[in-house]
Amino acid sequence: MDELDRLYRLLVETIRSQQPELLTRPFEVADIYQALLPYRLHRRALGLETNSDYEMTLLRLLSGERGYVIGDEQMQEALRRELTTPNPDPGAFRSYASSHVALAADAVRRFEQQGYASGVGAPTPAASPAVGSRPVTASAPAPAAPRPARPTMQPAPGAIAPMRSPVSSPSLQQPMSAPPRSTTAEALGGHCRYCNGTLPAGRRLTYCPHCGQNLTVQHCPACNTELEVGWKFCTTCGRGVAEG
Repeated sequence: MDELDRLYRLLVETIRSQQPELLTRPFEVADIYQALLPYRLHRRALGLETNSDYEMTLLRLLSGERGYVIGDEQMQEALRRELTTPNPDPGAFRSYASSHVALAADAVRRFEQQGYASGVGAPTPAASPAVGSRPVTASAPAPAAPRPARPTMQPAPGAIAPMRSPVSSPSLQQPMSAPPRSTTAEALGGHCRYCNGTLPAGRRLTYCPHCGQNLTVQHCPACNTELEVGWKFCTTCGRGVAEG
């Protein structure tokens, strides 16, 4: 399983647990990196070291690689061409933030079947040992039989593994439920830095009303790390960041 498989598996599991209706319904490209699978919240689970690695993997997914998602044909063709260039732009998919994609039903089934066969990505079987912990400990605890306390402790490690997924999920999403940062058109010079659209004056803004980009963050021009507006240097590579 490589980084593309991990990203796809986590996307499917997140949609199933949070918005199951999206398993069979299209959603916007921006929903993936802004709400469903933002890099800052899922960096460890994805196993991707940098935001650039995350964007490159997402670029591959949205281009239609391995048939995991279905999307606009022109968008996917443009992203495939980008991937073939000597130095592809990892964030090229942001130009299609409002385009719609959908999970390929056959890919979801195929991936789940492979996951069940290998014991990976099967949340329901993982939870069943906790529910049926007494029958399991009765058949497996040969060394623990002399001490009754250990058979009851034995399921605890097994139960921790399935429980970490739901427990960690709310904690990861706490930032998502918190009020988002905001800024004003005046602070941004009156125009969106991404599409140059005119921003409405006298209102607190988080996303551009024209292109949907997050106006409260910027990206390092060298390594593409996500930075807060106003920071003068990148926290990853130390590169100076131009304001504006």
